[in-house]
Amino acid sequence: MDLRLLSETFAIARLAADAPVPAWVGGQEFLAVVRTRNELSIVCREDTVPATLTEVQRGFRCLAVVGTLDFTQTGIIAQLTQPLANAGLSIFGISTYDTDHILVRADDLEAARTALQTAGHTIR
Repeated sequence: MDLRLLSETFAIARLAADAPVPAWVGGQEFLAVVRTRNELSIVCREDTVPATLTEVQRGFRCLAVVGTLDFTQTGIIAQLTQPLANAGLSIFGISTYDTDHILVRADDLEAARTALQTAGHTIR
């Protein structure tokens, strides 16, 4: 699999399920807003998230699968997450209509890169 390391650093925030999407949500390369009946989850550029927000995890880097994935393809996430799990690395995964994204803590980025490259993946 060919992956691209996005240049931004991300945060993952949790807000109340009925909260409006805040104006501070931002990102050039990637952002995700997901609402469930229990929460509003936001993945966005870390530097846009207010310091006063309490339910937030900061310091994530994002690896995106290059190209558009067809819905008939299977096992894409497994191919990426298995080497990371074997290396003891936690991930936060998000799929979009076109492709898949894996977020890892910035402190784990080099270990993630090594695990993925050892498994045969390339990272740009």
